[in-house]
Amino acid sequence: MISRSLDIYVLLKLSLLDEFSSYVGLGNQIKMSASEVHASVQRSISAGLIHPESRLPLRRSVEDYLFHGVRYAFPASPGATTRGIPTAYAAPPLNNLIEYSDLPPVWLSGKGDVKGVRIEPLHKSAQYMREKDPDFYELLALVDALRMGRQREYNLAVEELKRRLFSARS
Repeated sequence: MISRSLDIYVLLKLSLLDEFSSYVGLGNQIKMSASEVHASVQRSISAGLIHPESRLPLRRSVEDYLFHGVRYAFPASPGATTRGIPTAYAAPPLNNLIEYSDLPPVWLSGKGDVKGVRIEPLHKSAQYMREKDPDFYELLALVDALRMGRQREYNLAVEELKRRLFSARS
């Protein structure tokens, strides 16, 4: 059973990989401990989202969970106004498709360059991925658009995620 938002974080990173190398290696890439990554992968295997031998996500199962469950399991509710890193419709690639006049959603960050409304990321290290791993950052932002539940952004995020998920293996 997927019980923590970091499980989605790990699934998204795994979806970008051709093969799983090690828990330590993956942990280093996403700023998590090997034990956290291992526990997350085990939960996802139990939930039927990761293949038990390859340790890679099962595309259809992951898409089904993201598109129909993540906004209920881990909703993103706008909080206080703060400086941070843009996410959801305010981040690439949706920021090129959507114009907005309200304060954008952001992840709280000392390196943040945008004033917006705070939403909690799937994992505290998400803020580092904008510079470290732009493809992963964009997946995280797209999932935040699903989590926020606004229909137009949700529909655009679904289409973009279908194109991007598992792109390295497709």
